[in-house]
Amino acid sequence: MNEEWSLIGLFNLGGPFMWPLLAFSIATIALSVERIAYLAWHNLSVTGLRDSVDRALREGGTEGAESLLAAEKRKNTPASILLALVRNARYGERRMEKATEAEARERIRRLENGFNYLTALASLAPLTGFLGTVSGMIGAFKSIANATEVNAQLVANGIYEALITTVFGLGIAIVALLTYNLLIQRVDTFAADVTKAVSDLEATLLETGLMGSERE
Repeated sequence: MNEEWSLIGLFNLGGPFMWPLLAFSIATIALSVERIAYLAWHNLSVTGLRDSVDRALREGGTEGAESLLAAEKRKNTPASILLALVRNARYGERRMEKATEAEARERIRRLENGFNYLTALASLAPLTGFLGTVSGMIGAFKSIANATEVNAQLVANGIYEALITTVFGLGIAIVALLTYNLLIQRVDTFAADVTKAVSDLEATLLETGLMGSERE
């Protein structure tokens, strides 16, 4: 009985559709761990850096702010976005905004890399599980049709296959969706913080007269 309810025992009872579900589960865990580690490694804190850049602009102009941001490590994601803002301020508001938006889009794209695979896995896993359910029920009814005497043991394997694949498919989908929603919320929060920081620093550049004109 203990062997029957082990993971290997359940896998064997689930039938052939457990193999793609196994691949989906490995992919989901690998993507989740990789994305969580990526976002944890990169510094996404914006407020403190924005305040430091604001002080540098007021005290040392764009050169001081640029030196401050250029000295930040590569894992400081908002620094590269704010650096694009400061470096292009001398060329006028339009060019500055375009350069900042381009850098922000690229950085956010890197943060969201792999998210589409998580959503795909969240859709494919339960569908594959339902295919296993249909396959199991077909097997159960086939056994009934071929038997002269019907009993519960006769259709048990087909029902096992039907239910186990559904459970595994839904479990994978839950993990993928949970991870996706937690990560996308973090990225959305970062994007909102960056937008606010860029707006605040644009106001500082205008206030201090550090922003160039469009003709420059």
